[in-house]
Amino acid sequence: MKKLLVCTDGSNYSAECCKYGAWLARQTGAKVQVLYVSDLRQFEVPAVADLSGSLGIQPFEGMIAQLQEVEKHKSKFIEEHALRIFAEEGLTDQVTFHHETGLLVDEIHEFAEDADLILLGKRGENANFATEHLGSMLERVVRAADKPCLVTTREFKPVDLVAIAYDGGRHCRRALDFMIENELFKALDLHVITVAEGSNGEAAAADRLAEAEKKMNGAGLYPVCQVLNGEVETAIADYVKKRKMDLLVAGAYGHSRIRELIIGSTTTELIRRCHVPILCFR
Repeated sequence: MKKLLVCTDGSNYSAECCKYGAWLARQTGAKVQVLYVSDLRQFEVPAVADLSGSLGIQPFEGMIAQLQEVEKHKSKFIEEHALRIFAEEGLTDQVTFHHETGLLVDEIHEFAEDADLILLGKRGENANFATEHLGSMLERVVRAADKPCLVTTREFKPVDLVAIAYDGGRHCRRALDFMIENELFKALDLHVITVAEGSNGEAAAADRLAEAEKKMNGAGLYPVCQVLNGEVETAIADYVKKRKMDLLVAGAYGHSRIRELIIGSTTTELIRRCHVPILCFR
């Protein structure tokens, strides 16, 4: 990895995301770009409210100017806080900060173009008020990005134990390729897990594991391989918790949105249930 893109919004989750970025930068020597995007919608609220007839347009113009000024100060605070985290790890020369106004899901394409990995917190500024909800932009960014996304958790922990949820799909194969190409994973304890589904699922699951194990062995990676049983999300989440994994690697959003509206998304459920960072591949 040569370049990391760390997304921040100034929340506690973002601070921990920066710590994961600093840890990865130290392990790989990668450059880090920290990105904060002011949500354009906050400046559009006064224009949406149909109150101009009673108050006049000038108060709204003044309100927007005040919001923009507050946002400038907020951006400066976020920059100082993020850069301090990297400075404490001796990474000052490897980090740059950028502030944009718009929507993160729109802005990220330009900044992620030459990045090897995108990092973003599991929840955002309102995490304390909606503890069971993911960040409002998280799913949209992971779906839209063509680069791997590391969704980080509330508290930083150095990574040593890694579980790879492997289903044989192209997104999971891409995850294996990424791990094979990055020396970082050769120093970690790897577990490849797959879930047997249906009455004849055991044989298919064993074949998937053999395929993954052979490919990894050929690259000098020697994982523990395990077939799990039960509901996919529950089986994987339980394995991660019981084995005290530090990171889960998984393919992301492999099915159509229509199918997910009917039966739900495995990716979203794993992000909700697993209290460890998840490295997602599209």
